[in-house]
Amino acid sequence: MSDTAQAAELVFTDAAVNKVKSLLEEEQNNNLKLRVYITGGGCAGFSYGFTFDENMADDDAAVERDGVTLVVDPMSYQYLAGSEVDYKEGLQGSQFVINNPNATTTCGCGSSFSI
Repeated sequence: MSDTAQAAELVFTDAAVNKVKSLLEEEQNNNLKLRVYITGGGCAGFSYGFTFDENMADDDAAVERDGVTLVVDPMSYQYLAGSEVDYKEGLQGSQFVINNPNATTTCGCGSSFSI
């Protein structure tokens, strides 16, 4: 699914790309990709997860920007289509965040949602 129209629906912001680049430099491993996924649970029904992964499945959606790759598995993609992956720094700390137009409700921390 790499480089498909579906993957293009995922927005990988400059802030997120720059943070991933700096983390990859710290790890000294340019083979790592930022994987975004959905799990059941959380106060609103589903939770977002982030991890670094060297592997990419044939059916993963991928967005590549400036030498950094964001990957999403097909099951998670159905909930993330049209979303924006961003990185925010603020008084409550710094974190990757998802701006998901598919979410009908979110929890106060922004890490869980329902459709």
